[in-house]
Order: sequence, then structure tokens, then C-alpha cells
Amino acid sequence: MYDAVIIGGGPGGYVCAIKLAQFGKKVALVEKEALGGTCTNKGCIPTKAMLTVSHLMSEIKDKASKYGLKISGVEFDVPSIMKHVEKSVLMSRKGIEYLMKKNNVDVFMGTGVIENRNTVVVEETGTKLETKNLVLAHGSVPSVFPPFDVEDVWTSDDVFNLKEFPKSLLIVGGGVIGVEFATFFSSFGVNVIVVEVADHILPYEDVDVAEEVKKSLKRNGVKILEKAKITSLKKIESGFEATLETGETLEAEKVLLAVGRKPNIPEDVKALGVEIKRGVVTDRKMRTNIEGVYAIGDIRGEIMLAHVAMYEGIVAAKNIAEMEEEMDYSAVPNIIFSSPEVASVGLKEKDVNPEEVVISKFPVSANGRARTMLENIGFVKVVADKNGVVLGMSIVSPSATDMIMEGVIAVKYKMKAEDLEKAIHPHPTLTETILGALEGVSGKPIHL
Repeated sequence: MYDAVIIGGGPGGYVCAIKLAQFGKKVALVEKEALGGTCTNKGCIPTKAMLTVSHLMSEIKDKASKYGLKISGVEFDVPSIMKHVEKSVLMSRKGIEYLMKKNNVDVFMGTGVIENRNTVVVEETGTKLETKNLVLAHGSVPSVFPPFDVEDVWTSDDVFNLKEFPKSLLIVGGGVIGVEFATFFSSFGVNVIVVEVADHILPYEDVDVAEEVKKSLKRNGVKILEKAKITSLKKIESGFEATLETGETLEAEKVLLAVGRKPNIPEDVKALGVEIKRGVVTDRKMRTNIEGVYAIGDIRGEIMLAHVAMYEGIVAAKNIAEMEEEMDYSAVPNIIFSSPEVASVGLKEKDVNPEEVVISKFPVSANGRARTMLENIGFVKVVADKNGVVLGMSIVSPSATDMIMEGVIAVKYKMKAEDLEKAIHPHPTLTETILGALEGVSGKPIHL
């Protein structure tokens, strides 16, 4: 009898398993494909491996000569790039396998089928696992729907199998996935078109954030169509032809559908009787409506981010171990590995009444370290209340995905801008753009 059986070895599932094992619980984890789930195998890790290569390529193309470096004959080899991606994935996956062994988690490779809340069967082997608690961590799958359910249309899962770059690429969806792949492919000279149905790309970010990223993408030759809807898609001899609502047609060798993901909810989960809306419904302790059954990560259909799934796994583990804990979603960072990078946390400008808050921006172009890097696109924006408490932060900048942690801590612990100002920021660094925005909350920035 296990204390917990976890179905799904993605970020939520494997972290939950490790934490339960650290609490002295007997744990089994069932995974049907590869440990690490979508994030390690078809998401976070391979995309960032690809984007690391494309960022370097852009640096060489756009800045080398300005730095005084004479570089000629720079070429790229797609199979070698993909080998780098595969190696990054393999190393991450092997790391998770090691952690499972280190923490004495019993791993069963195969499809976990739920017989009842206390019994899971590994379909391929018939192995029956009895458990006191069940954790649903089935993850998500790409959203595919008409008119894009056409043969050979890529989803984000398919891109990692490419053998050569297409000459042209139509990306449907200008959210995180679409923008990251537009960044990657355009860096290597692919003619990229992004079609976004919302008012602007990155629709969950502020307009000024999206505009900075759009500016950078356009410099790289990306064509961006906003408030645009594709009504039909068909295969033609040269690839695909898409028709917009306006009647305009677009042609591309390949099409990438990048409109997000949906919870993976198999029939056995539905038969279990858990409440389902967009995804499996839980409370803040990650408990479903069935006693002893928990759900974490993308299967919930809420904030579908690896780092959120990981912490939900920890919260579920603590509650299974009878250590009261609730999720706090007030300071979840959102990060985008575009060029420049984007990161945000807490409230955004579009979420607030400008009369009730203070909004302070500091441009990257005014930062000394950015000048040495020849960077002039981007800014840090702080949203604070009238007492100076930081409510949110948005960053468009190189290394934004790392720098946002200062904002996460500020929002999480309701810190005042003046308190953060008192922490000496190293010079010359990009973090001084955060300092400049914080100083602006009081209306007294030094370097602006």
C-alpha cells in the first residue's frame, strides 16, 4: 500500500513525488512517456535550448561588427542545433531519473489507469498499485481545432522533430509560444508571419510591453497581423494557404499552430467523478471534491506554467503529509524568452485604475550596462499603490526572466519601493533599471 500514487511525471508530478518521499512517505509515480513531462521533453527545456542558439546567432549578425569583431562565413547546421536540443533534454531527463532513485520513489513506466480512488493499474504490464492518496498530474496537450486540423500542421510538440528550416512559416497565435518560435525561426532567416486574433501580440501583457517585442520582431523581418482571424486553411503545392476573415490570403511552406494547450483529462479521470470545468477543479490545498484525490499542474486548466505546477506539487505533498498548506497565486511570474526577454508579476497597468496607483517606468536605454551591450529596447515598469507598496512589475530587457525575482519577492511580501531602494544594487548591471523604476515611484529617479 502506497501513501500516494502520482499519475504523470512532469514538473508537478515528479516534484510532488520527491517532496512526499522527503516527508517519509511511500510513493509511486506512473509516467507513460518520459520523465519530465511536456516541460522537459517538448516545452521549456527544448525551446530554451533552441532560443539560446538563436540569441547567439542574432548577437553575431547584429552586433559583432559594432563590437569590433570581424566575423565572416557564419553558417548554421540544423541537425547540430537539434543535437544540442536533444542533449539538453536528455540531461534534464536523466537528472530527474537520478532524483527518483535517490529519493526511493517507485517509478512505473506505462499508462496509469484509475480503477478507483485507491487503485491504479499500469495498463501495459497489468501492475496494480494500491494507495491511500491519488495525485492527478496528467498535464496537457496542444489545442487543435478547425480550420487548423489539417495534415502536416505543426503544434509545439512537432517542432522539435525538424530536420531543416522551412523557407517560410505561418504562426497562428501571438502568445508566448508563438512569439518564442517567431524569435527562433526569424533569427535564421526564415520568413515568419504571426497572426493574432486579439488586439495585440502577447495579449496577457500590457500594450507597451507587446509593442517593444513587436518592434524587435519586426527588425528581424517578422510580419505581424493583429486583430486578424484565419477562417480557412488548405494545403497547396508549395505548402499551405490561409484565408483571413478579410479575404486576404497568406502562403507559407509550414504552419505552426501556437494557440496554447488544454488539460489532458482521460476517460478514467472523468469516471472517477472529480468535478471538471475547464480542467479538474481543486481548492487551494489541491484537493478535488473526492477525499484523498488531488490534482496539480496543467490538468487543472488554470495557470499552466511549469513553476506553478511544481509548487502545487509541493502544496499537495504537504497536505497529504498532514502539514496544512495553501497555494498563493498572488505573485506568479510570467516569463517569455523573446528577444529582448519579457517578465511580469502581480498587477499590470491594464488591470488597475491609473487614478488609484503610481506607475513608474525606467528605460533600458538609460542603463549603463545596457549601453555596453548595445541594447536600447525595453524598460522596467512598477505599479505601486499610493503608499508605495509594489503591486506589480513588468520587465522588457535582456535577462528579464532572471531579474523578475526582485519583483516576485516585492509583490509576495508586499514590500514598499523605498525598502527595495535601500538594497544596494550592483553597478553596472541591468538590475539598476529596476532601481530606477523603484525610485520613480516617489517621483525622484536619479538617472532619468
